[in-house]
Amino acid sequence: MSSEPPSGKRPTGPPSGPLSGRGSQPPGPSEEPEATRQDWPSQPSGPSVPQEPPGPPAPPSGGRGTPAERPGGGAPWWRSKAALAAAVAVVVIAAALTVFLMRQSGTPAGEVFLQAASADGRDPFTHSSAKGSSAAAAAAPAHPQGTGNGPRTVQGSTPGLYGGTRNVASCDVERQIGYLNQDQSKARAFAGAAGIEAGGLATYLRGLTPLQLRTDTRVTNHGYKDGSVTSFQSVLQAGTAVLVDDRGVPRVRCACGNPLKPPVAVKGTPKAKGDTWPAYRPEDVVVVDPADSVMEVIVVYDPETREWFERPVGTDGEEDRPISAPKGGMTTQPPRPATSPGGQQPQQPQQPPQPPKPQQPTSPHPMPPATTPHMTPPTTPAPQMPPPPAYGPPPARPNG
Repeated sequence: MSSEPPSGKRPTGPPSGPLSGRGSQPPGPSEEPEATRQDWPSQPSGPSVPQEPPGPPAPPSGGRGTPAERPGGGAPWWRSKAALAAAVAVVVIAAALTVFLMRQSGTPAGEVFLQAASADGRDPFTHSSAKGSSAAAAAAPAHPQGTGNGPRTVQGSTPGLYGGTRNVASCDVERQIGYLNQDQSKARAFAGAAGIEAGGLATYLRGLTPLQLRTDTRVTNHGYKDGSVTSFQSVLQAGTAVLVDDRGVPRVRCACGNPLKPPVAVKGTPKAKGDTWPAYRPEDVVVVDPADSVMEVIVVYDPETREWFERPVGTDGEEDRPISAPKGGMTTQPPRPATSPGGQQPQQPQQPPQPPKPQQPTSPHPMPPATTPHMTPPTTPAPQMPPPPAYGPPPARPNG
């Protein structure tokens, strides 16, 4: 019986290794051909080992995954109580800031409130801590050099810008601190208007210097009404007791406890409202500009004694030192006369007319004064009787 040689296309023995993904048994007749199984995932023999996926699955339509598909899992941020509370806090702060800014700009455009030296003023923060005002400064305020029809800027380091009495404070700083400490809502509102931290209120006030204004001064005033801060433009009368910072800028009005800031421009021609005083003139109002550097002392003028002295910044007068009159600075002259509506200075009152002096008649062609020495005119001789005539009747002869 003849046997055919084995064909090269048939296996002559068992396979050299297990088939991929199917164990160690050879494929049966009912199994799919090798070509149809090449796309099956490869599974090694032995225990199953988890493998990393080849890449993240494609997100569903819309481009946003479900909460379970977000890294780290968990709910979205708007479902977090902490994040929601922070968002609400931001909204509340923004609303409060909006209300504050609306109140800050609540003053009608063009209105400027006049406040006399001893008046409580508009929307006072506290009771008065002033120790009196200078009657001399209020009656005859100082005037800066120069002329103009509106507020003029004066630097806070100008000698004589502020007045006072040597060794006497114009404000009781400790009383002012006590008033604010009695109401923490007012204290926080005061600190916010002054631009300081509420916890540093006492330190801030003790660092200011009590003095008196010697000029009608324009400021931004802050009041307290119905639990909120108000803001308005104001002119403080000369003689007003104030607390001044180390740049020479008034920061607190002691008669009402209101914090002060530099003024801001108003729209149109300012319209004065409130109290007034005889010496008020818009052209004499000044605006205090901060000094170029921090000052150690403030040069003060006493309008009652006409003396000058230095007051160290942040002291109540116990360290005052008399000095001689400095050069320059604010004048101590009486107020200038008010200008007329046309902007011209009014004429000074004239003296009553004097009776005219008799005048010598003058020639239409006056001669220049004589420059030669005085000559005595020659004298004319007295007229003489003429001599008797040489002819005439002969004289009578006697008879005989």
